[in-house]
Amino acid sequence: MSFPLPGRINRGAYDQPFSGVGIEFDPLDVKPGRSGLTLHEAGFVADNGDWNFPGVFSPFWRLYRNHRRGHCVLFGDQMIELTPDRIVLVPPHCLFHCLGGNPVPTFWLAFSFARKLHPQQSLPVLLAPRDTELCLIRDLEALIAADAHWDPTEAIRRHSLALLHVVLSRPELPWQPPLPEKLRRVHDYIEANLATPLAAPALARRAGLSVAGFNRAFKRHFDTSPARYVSEIRVREAARRLLHTDATIEAIAADTGFPDRAYFSRVFKKVTGESPAAFRRQHGRTALAGDIR
Repeated sequence: MSFPLPGRINRGAYDQPFSGVGIEFDPLDVKPGRSGLTLHEAGFVADNGDWNFPGVFSPFWRLYRNHRRGHCVLFGDQMIELTPDRIVLVPPHCLFHCLGGNPVPTFWLAFSFARKLHPQQSLPVLLAPRDTELCLIRDLEALIAADAHWDPTEAIRRHSLALLHVVLSRPELPWQPPLPEKLRRVHDYIEANLATPLAAPALARRAGLSVAGFNRAFKRHFDTSPARYVSEIRVREAARRLLHTDATIEAIAADTGFPDRAYFSRVFKKVTGESPAAFRRQHGRTALAGDIR
């Protein structure tokens, strides 16, 4: 396996978007600009033979395109091959596994985007690359390969953002409408206070709406009820901790707002189809390392 800079090690990208073998830009906590886009990393490895990363579950987007067959991403029972004739988009908070040991030219971007895909969009998103996108990818690969010092140059940033703008503006991608400010406040409060009670009446007061009006507005913008959404966000954070920490299931339940392990297990299995213990055994990095390699 060869990299543009000797000694770089591909450590994957789990909680942080920096893989160790890409050009690093803004970290996760940087707020997006007016476009809603934040570029984290742009990468191209001409001979990437290190593509085995189990239990990837991260708070940022990924865009992949490979020059040849040989690498895959696994979503549940769905095996998606990374090929020259497709761009693969993976939204944040999707559990998947990277599989493949053959040396393959690999291009990727890691980024954040303020918009959310419509819940009915199947994942991952598979797009046939258009000429404009292929030209931008070729230019980016040349810029990255020529960047001997791994500097986050303005040329790489602008080309990366141009590619993302072109891909994300494609008409076949259905986006949820932007959140009204009242619901944005509630959304941010939920994300920051998972361990506290988050009943609909309290959230409605925070939004300045009646409970009935809040429930209608929430359903219209999130395509689900407030209670279901809170459960899914709690389960999402619990899943991240199950995969990436050694905390006990009881501690994870308490930290994500569940009153006890039994209730947590019921809700977690309802959302994911697996108990917390089975999820950790099946998808944790250590458990999967032997199966993938």
